[in-house]
Amino acid sequence: MTRKPPRESGAIFKDWGGRIPIAIVYPNTYYLGMSNLGFQSLYALFNSHDNIVCERTFWNGSARQCLSIESQRPLSDFAVIAFSVSYELDYFNIIDILKSSSIPLFAADRDDSHPTIIGGGPCVTANPQPLAPFFDCLAIGEAEAILPAMVEAFTDGAEGSKDELIRTLAAIPGIYAPSLNHDRIVHRQWVQRIDDFATTSVVLAPDTELGQMYLIEVTRGCRWGCRFCLAGYLFRPFRYRSLDNLLHQAEIGLECHKRIGILGASPCDHPDIEELVTGLQKRGAQISVSSLRIRPLPRVVLGELTEGGAQTIALAPEAGSERLRTAVNKGVADTDIIEAMDRISERRFKRLKLYFMIGLPSETDADIEDIIKLTLASKARIDRNRAGSRITLTVEPFVPKAGTPFQWLPMASPELLTHRLSLLRRVLRSKGVTVASESPNWMMVQGVLSKGDARIGQVLANMEGRTLSSWRRAMDECSLDARYYVNREIPFGERLPWANIHTGVDQDYLRSELEQARLGRSTPPCPLTECHKCGVC
Repeated sequence: MTRKPPRESGAIFKDWGGRIPIAIVYPNTYYLGMSNLGFQSLYALFNSHDNIVCERTFWNGSARQCLSIESQRPLSDFAVIAFSVSYELDYFNIIDILKSSSIPLFAADRDDSHPTIIGGGPCVTANPQPLAPFFDCLAIGEAEAILPAMVEAFTDGAEGSKDELIRTLAAIPGIYAPSLNHDRIVHRQWVQRIDDFATTSVVLAPDTELGQMYLIEVTRGCRWGCRFCLAGYLFRPFRYRSLDNLLHQAEIGLECHKRIGILGASPCDHPDIEELVTGLQKRGAQISVSSLRIRPLPRVVLGELTEGGAQTIALAPEAGSERLRTAVNKGVADTDIIEAMDRISERRFKRLKLYFMIGLPSETDADIEDIIKLTLASKARIDRNRAGSRITLTVEPFVPKAGTPFQWLPMASPELLTHRLSLLRRVLRSKGVTVASESPNWMMVQGVLSKGDARIGQVLANMEGRTLSSWRRAMDECSLDARYYVNREIPFGERLPWANIHTGVDQDYLRSELEQARLGRSTPPCPLTECHKCGVC
């Protein structure tokens, strides 16, 4: 049974009388879900409507039915179930949640007695097709831009049939109703002024991954255009909140927590980042930053992190060689890394985490050797000021993502990925460097879910247990081959499963970026003002 956590403040409790009950579901644990700022924002947005009662539900890791946190009701009691999906491997948990709730898996098998089931999130926006058979509607884009019209549709259709409601929802920009408009182009929706919407912690839950701080979204999107990055393309254009807005939100947060977590794909690209950090410091805040780029890496941010007690800093070179970083458009030169290591050593952090990818397009064993050289050189520079520094490498196999320039490219085989991981581990472990990685075989599964079509839905439905053997058996039962989805290059003329989704980025631009990658050329980051290169602005 899902039980109310022992320590939590800020939860919203409403009487169900005369209101439309909506359950928002994070298909992973409470520990992770309550650290997801998008999920918290969705909770606040729904509950800002007086005629809506919105409660939270999480995957409980078992076959028992999932109950809402607020009223401990089963999902079958709600009129609407809204899944917030951030990771492809959580698709398995969605199936578990529906099965344990005795709700028919497939949308075609549900009638007016069952809840309307909708979904959204980054991977849904990129490619909704693997989940399409299970959902009545899928939201393509940002909740702030779509939700008001959805609430109006729920209100107007409260007494009508589900078919009528789905037809109404399907007419809303950004809504994909698989049963009605499979071939109609659905355009991603996004808000121009994120200042108009507060994206901060709503429920303070200490017993969670980021529970010891008050979270504030500082920026949305990313300027740098890394060619492998889903977020860098799905959340265009780069937007940032005004300094006054952020400081006001921080003052509210400081009433609850001394530590403020500033979030964004690239928060240090905020044009007023130094003024923001200084303003937070003057207000007595300790600061945490969700992600730091090697470039830019402001000294003032590093200083405030150490003043706030941070002992670990994480950076993502992604590749060991400058050649490969240029090919993926990381925007980081060798000199940038050297400068970053010197700045880190000045602040005497105890632990450095470095994130790399293996299996990137055009990668060779020489690039793996360059990861080793770069890691050991970084350790040596830091050890000059602080002997015995600890370095941890997190190494992730590259998975091509829908909606990025690399969407047409294959993944490296599990055998090659395993070989390259072994090269890293053999050398670096002997030097005292910890190397952690996800399973290459499971990353192959993620690749199928990322680039799959609606036939993958039957595979998910056929799964018995969350094991690789169960996955392979279910693929065989559906006469599907994982290599078709992830181990071949897709010709430009072939229709992509996600072709009915228009993220705003022109396909011609994605193709040109792939060509630039093959030529080993970089593309400048997006300007802070509008441009018209990719099609979004």
